[in-house]
Amino acid sequence: MAFSEIEYHVADRVATITLSRPERLNAFTLTMRAELISAFDLADADDDVRAVVVTGAGRAFCAGADLSGGGDTFDHRAPGHGEKAELVDGAPRDGGGTVALRIAASLKPVIAAINGPAVGVGVTMTLPMDVRLAAESARFGFVFARRGIVTEAASSWFLPRVVGISRAMEWAVTGRIFPAAEALEGRLVSRVLPDDELLPAAYALGREIAGNTSAVSVAVVRRLMWSGLSAASPWEAHAADSRLMAELGGAADTVEGVTAFLEKRQADFPMKVSTNLPPGIPSWPDNPYSV
Repeated sequence: MAFSEIEYHVADRVATITLSRPERLNAFTLTMRAELISAFDLADADDDVRAVVVTGAGRAFCAGADLSGGGDTFDHRAPGHGEKAELVDGAPRDGGGTVALRIAASLKPVIAAINGPAVGVGVTMTLPMDVRLAAESARFGFVFARRGIVTEAASSWFLPRVVGISRAMEWAVTGRIFPAAEALEGRLVSRVLPDDELLPAAYALGREIAGNTSAVSVAVVRRLMWSGLSAASPWEAHAADSRLMAELGGAADTVEGVTAFLEKRQADFPMKVSTNLPPGIPSWPDNPYSV
């Protein structure tokens, strides 16, 4: 598939999605929104893809929404905003939210390699990604209150769960830009690396997943972890765990995983995400507004 504002390629069973408007610091547009959703569709449909790395071209990850349209940028009634006709609860859907929710539904683990400024939707789109790695040059900002709008991309759900409500509120209501060291201290990212070590670290993690784990197990674990964040109690999680342990306990990947361990060899898992997901995998995030 040809893209104009992102790049997509697969190597060593790791897909790379690169935000690619370097002359605009990879600012987010409606075209980029559609292309990101399509890229995650491609990754999920390809059994050769075991993990996804998302990064930015040039010196930024994503500088946020493209504001070249001026004061009408966020006005859904302005000319040229017809692409936002899809509604949720009667309102035009937030474009960043459509991307965040697609990433949330991914069947492959997603690694953010944040190589520079990540501001506005440039940071909120990373929240449903599973691991966030940052370069030392990365900068972050939940700048919405400084633009007269609100946190978007479902970040009012994701951000407090990632960093806690106090830190989430501090960053959201000040709208200030902060460095990678503060993002690490606040648990927004799991590692900060020298700039030239960022992508190698992201790919090493992707290859570790690809080389050692069952694709079906990883897809199920990802859904269990994220859906479990809003479970009513540990009993709800226990019920889901029990159901899926029962469904997978006699499956081909489990037999191969145990046999390979006993035979002291590398496992060669035969099951595929495209055809072998167990019936009990959580459907997440559920859309209560779907008809």
